[in-house]
Amino acid sequence: MQATAIAFDRFKPLQDDACESRIVAGKAALGKRAVILGHHYQRADVYKHADLTGDSLKLSKLASQTDADYIVFCGVHFMAEVADILSKPEQAVILPDMNAGCSMADMANLAKVERAWRELGAVLDPDQAITPVTYINSAADLKAFCGEHGGIVCTSSNAKQILEWSFARREKVLFFPDQHLGRWSGYMIGIPPDEMVVWDFDEPLGGLTPEQIRKARILLWKGHCSVHQMFQVQHVLNFRNQYPEGMVISHPECNFEVCKLSDYVGSTDFIINTVAESKPDTRWLVGTELNLVNRIAEQFKPQGKIVRFMAPTVCMCSTMARIDPQHLAWTLENLVEGKVVNQIKVPAREAELARTALKRMLEVV
Repeated sequence: MQATAIAFDRFKPLQDDACESRIVAGKAALGKRAVILGHHYQRADVYKHADLTGDSLKLSKLASQTDADYIVFCGVHFMAEVADILSKPEQAVILPDMNAGCSMADMANLAKVERAWRELGAVLDPDQAITPVTYINSAADLKAFCGEHGGIVCTSSNAKQILEWSFARREKVLFFPDQHLGRWSGYMIGIPPDEMVVWDFDEPLGGLTPEQIRKARILLWKGHCSVHQMFQVQHVLNFRNQYPEGMVISHPECNFEVCKLSDYVGSTDFIINTVAESKPDTRWLVGTELNLVNRIAEQFKPQGKIVRFMAPTVCMCSTMARIDPQHLAWTLENLVEGKVVNQIKVPAREAELARTALKRMLEVV
């Protein structure tokens, strides 16, 4: 008979140090049966317990290579979905708090994308003219949509290559959910600004005329990351005025003007590696999530490197921060008792189509 789940209410009042010892004990009891994944943006008091760390795709690929029965993903919902799609059928993927989502991913849902596809059909044949490209920061059903319509998934590190692949097959791209990654990647392959237009999903025909749609090479979904929109041009200019020798590095989810003013633009792993490989005693302004910036600031301080968060106000991924020590301790103790809580399971047909889109990406890169 299946064990009864331990209620989370018992863990809510626990202090972090009490959770710490329970997490350590839970990990020890489970041993190799469980692996904890920690995303770069995860809060420090959870991140330190991770067995594997990295960005969302790297973690999912690493998870698919483990033999653990349980994959505990300390990230957000779409990341756990990708891990489920890529992992073995007998493995259980768990998200410690189901409320850990992604506001950007939520800006594009299947109903809105399907409606956009139908509306585009009034102007051209989308299945012949448009490659749908979804950022990995999206729900599994949107990855499945891309799989079904000849599309593909991209990450912040390979979006440029994915666009080149897409244009080799069809003349246009519908890029969702992050317009900023799409715009920067289009710019990097030489697409003129006037051939990249924003599709406003709240407006008929995306707020565009048929002529604008016919002229456009990239249709950019009107979505964004709230964290990366905190970074502004003035933040970069103030830093350059104060430290002319300093270097600026930004994530491509930042707005186009911030990216253009940066010395380097790239994914979370790219940011970490670039700062790591820089000369000692260098100074950096970093435009990405606060937990990651604080972590590398401490990591490289012994080398005399000064790493500063770009925005003057505190800005972290608040939804990912829902994965706290209390939820992690609760998850592990349930597993020790033989109860799987908060399992993420993508429906079989959806997973098959999403896997098709993901495999296309992995074949390209």
